[in-house]
Amino acid sequence: MTDKELKAKIKLSPARARREFFDEYCNYVYAIIINKLRNFCSREDIEECVGDVFIDFFKSFDSCNIRCEELKGLIGVIAKRRAIDTYRRVCKTYGKTVSIDDEEFDDIVSEENVEKEAEQSERNALLLKKVHELGEPDSTIIIQQYYYNRTSLEIGEAISMTAAAVQKRSIRARKKLKSMLLEVGVSL
Repeated sequence: MTDKELKAKIKLSPARARREFFDEYCNYVYAIIINKLRNFCSREDIEECVGDVFIDFFKSFDSCNIRCEELKGLIGVIAKRRAIDTYRRVCKTYGKTVSIDDEEFDDIVSEENVEKEAEQSERNALLLKKVHELGEPDSTIIIQQYYYNRTSLEIGEAISMTAAAVQKRSIRARKKLKSMLLEVGVSL
């Protein structure tokens, strides 16, 4: 997107133009910011920084006559500068910084177990896929029972079945789901 295209879109609908610009450059800006701040700042700090980049961009774009055929370079520079500012602000807030080259530097210990969380996430995705493979109404019954914690009576009313029929289908669906998961080597 060029500055002329953006200015033309702003004349038609400022909110829509800003949204389109954000949609086009959000991933680019996020990549720059995350590259600079990923090991130091929280997710909230990073997201705030991304938002600030777009605010800074539109303030400078509205206030001065930018003559730039490609706005990607300009937004990239603003993102880098804002990332540096955020880094400095966070350093100031949390105290002194330590170089990882420093011999006294200890490894940062995290309470998060990324490997375990990734494995759990994969397992959940596979489970949900297999639940959907059960077909209707079994997948709806299982999801309603275990995700939304609904009773057989509530589910039966929602899908026009008796509570007893819902219970029987649930038992069969769980057995079928268990065998489907065992086929792919997953045990619950």
